[in-house]
Amino acid sequence: MNSDPKTTSTSGIDARPVLHRARQAGWRRLACPAALALAALGSLWSAPSRAQDIQSAPSFVDDFKSFDRSRWYVSDGWNNGSHQNCTWSKGLVELTDGVLSLGFEKQKLKDRDFACGEIQTKQRFGYGTYEARMKTDSGSGLNAAFFTYIGPSDKQPWDEIDFEVLTKDTSKVQVNAYIGGKGKNEKLVDVPGGTDGAFNDYAFVWQKDSLRWYVNGQLVNTITDPAKLPTHAQKIFFSLWGSDMMKGWMGAFADPGRKVSLQVQRVAFTALGDACQFPESVACSIKESGKTN
Repeated sequence: MNSDPKTTSTSGIDARPVLHRARQAGWRRLACPAALALAALGSLWSAPSRAQDIQSAPSFVDDFKSFDRSRWYVSDGWNNGSHQNCTWSKGLVELTDGVLSLGFEKQKLKDRDFACGEIQTKQRFGYGTYEARMKTDSGSGLNAAFFTYIGPSDKQPWDEIDFEVLTKDTSKVQVNAYIGGKGKNEKLVDVPGGTDGAFNDYAFVWQKDSLRWYVNGQLVNTITDPAKLPTHAQKIFFSLWGSDMMKGWMGAFADPGRKVSLQVQRVAFTALGDACQFPESVACSIKESGKTN
């Protein structure tokens, strides 16, 4: 780790064996089940398959005053498939003055001309409130994401809950959920002032009977259909990546000619039934309104 407390690189993190998740949206559109199965590696711990038995790691708040190596795994030296035009690099995951930055820049790594950043939790989380305060850059052909995922790489069915900013249009964020590898739950919602204009708060509340997304404390989407609700504990991810192939979804990729970033000031998980952990938390407002967290 860099000895300067104000600018700290995570490049010293010990990487575990690569987890080729093949989860990104482009890979979802390109991969067949057999290809996804090839991604399967070991599981950190087994999660029950029944919704009512979902186990979860404890509640936490991370304001990135330091980088918690016991919580976060940094993706490094690989990519999610042919759709992705960058290689994950631990050198593009940095802390500066309490802000986590995931970068994307022109840098030849292995068979890719660009390098990009991603982190994921080592533990899995179940029902509760998931929150992130973040700011994106802009640029066509890029995806800045806060999401949860579990799947073949952990010997589990593919469940996923998304906030994805397609930075070709920073006025909106796409929310989505994948259940057993099946999606078609996406919705584009407005972000007043833009995802790149300031830090915004993104949250979703996952319960046994519902899944609700919030932007800056405002409810923007709800799913209650049992067939469209995740049933497996998931890891929390942040990522910034690009694609030359996903033009219809992400826009035609254009070299930004500079380093762009996804910045995160805070991430939190509040388990179902736990007290809210900071005043701005969606979990606080839900409890005040009389709803279950």
